[in-house]
Amino acid sequence: MAKKRLIVGITGATGTAYGIAILKHLRREKNFETHLVLTDAGALTAWQELGLKRKEIERLAAVAYHPRDIGAAIASGSFTAEGMVIAPCSMKTLAAVAHAYADDLVARAADVALKERQRLVLMPREAPLNLAHLRNMVAVTEMGGIIFPPLPAFYAKPGSIDEMIDHTVGRVLELFGIPAPRLARWQGMKGTPPARD
Repeated sequence: MAKKRLIVGITGATGTAYGIAILKHLRREKNFETHLVLTDAGALTAWQELGLKRKEIERLAAVAYHPRDIGAAIASGSFTAEGMVIAPCSMKTLAAVAHAYADDLVARAADVALKERQRLVLMPREAPLNLAHLRNMVAVTEMGGIIFPPLPAFYAKPGSIDEMIDHTVGRVLELFGIPAPRLARWQGMKGTPPARD
């Protein structure tokens, strides 16, 4: 049986750990194959935040492409995939996706996902947000993309940064039909809330 394919973009925003966690999770999924595009700014951020070199990250994927390889397989609508996730997504990449400005392979692959009506999930990392950022998020949403900021779920009572990352990544991967059996889920309010003062 042919493996399902997910395209992963890692761009130059803080939070490279999210993209790395997605790649590591999917390496354990026997029926999934990852296709990675790591931008130059993403590689710099990964080195700064995690001490990882480009080759170390690219080895986590089944296939890795150069960000300027606009002739790559994933640049075509004939490439079959479950969709694409950009984790993290810089504001530059968000703007490119929102305006179909396919100046690199990440933006082109995202454009393909949208035009082929595949699932596209962007994990934008910026704070605070200006009006252009917000409008670009609305534009991507109106085109069918999903904006999924990597925000911690404190109800899961994470004990470490890794647990916070894993929870967010589990939620993102479930959007592609990839089960996250260890995901801490909201079970409703427990006990009696404290009395009002």
